Amino acid sequence: MNAGHLTTRPSIDYLRTALRVDGWSTGGFGVVMLAGAAVLRDPLGLPTTWSIPFGVAMLGGALALLLIAGAIEIPFHQACAVVAVNAASAVGMVVFALSGLIDLTGLGIAFLFVGATVVAAFAAVEFAGLRRAGY
Repeated sequence: MNAGHLTTRPSIDYLRTALRVDGWSTGGFGVVMLAGAAVLRDPLGLPTTWSIPFGVAMLGGALALLLIAGAIEIPFHQACAVVAVNAASAVGMVVFALSGLIDLTGLGIAFLFVGATVVAAFAAVEFAGLRRAGY
C-alpha cells in the first residue's frame, strides 16, 4: 500500500462512509444556515452577517469532504486534515459560544454546543476510520 493514499478495500470503506455522511450533513447544515439565516437570527442571537458566511463555508467544506470521499484512493494527508479541521472546529464552536463575542441566546449557545458535539463525533469516527485502515 502506498503510504500517501488509502486505497479502495474493505478496511477503508468505514472511513469513506464517514467522510460521505460528514459531507452530506455538512452540506445540509450549510443550506439550513443560508436558507434559515433570517428566521434563526432572533431565536439563536446569531446575526445573518455571521450565519451566511458560515453557511457558505460549510457548503465549501461539504464539497471538499465529498471529493475526498469519492476519490479512487483517499489521500492519507487529506483524511488527516479532515480529522484535524473537525476537531479544531468543535473546539472553536465551544470557544465562540462562551466568548461573548456576539450576544447569543441560551438556545444559540446550546445550538453551538450540539454542533460542536456532532463535529467532534465526526472527528472521532473519521480518526477511527484511519486507524482501521492501518494508520
